[in-house]
Amino acid sequence: MRVPGIAECAAMMTTYDMLANIRQHSLVVAQLADQLVTALAQNSQATHHTSRELVIAGALLHDIAKTPCLKEPCNHAKVGAQICREHGYPEVAAIVEEHVILKHHEPARYARGEFTAEEIVYYADKRVRHHQVVNLNERLEYIIDHYGQNDPIRRQLIRDNFSRCVELEAFLFQWLDFPPKDLGKL
Repeated sequence: MRVPGIAECAAMMTTYDMLANIRQHSLVVAQLADQLVTALAQNSQATHHTSRELVIAGALLHDIAKTPCLKEPCNHAKVGAQICREHGYPEVAAIVEEHVILKHHEPARYARGEFTAEEIVYYADKRVRHHQVVNLNERLEYIIDHYGQNDPIRRQLIRDNFSRCVELEAFLFQWLDFPPKDLGKL
């Protein structure tokens, strides 16, 4: 598995003209993801630990295609995954591709303390509005306002996706020694 280091991630952010506000958002997501994966690794009861380096790289690059997709509408998660694959980072690509909508939602696995890099970055991203850590309700309101396009069906799809995030949060914090409100404060 090849995982880009922080310097390589920063170089990719520059190459793909990541706007400063998107870069700041990605840095905060990476900080939260790092806090989560580190705290999970410290819990001897959790049965699976993912690579900290992979989680950080995935968090830093999760919005790598956001700027190009602002200029010419596209699915930034899919385009970002393709960018990561082209650079030889297929594991990071999987994280980038799932940071908006998780392909797999497995409560039985979460109950065993098993969380993937994709799930950790997905959750961390949902806790950051711009560059501020917020609770899931605040983030949901923002996503509906900005991406719901006043379309009731689209808004319901967003709510359905977010219900998975709420459930993921509940399971995740059963394995951590701090509550969701303290994420980003420790």
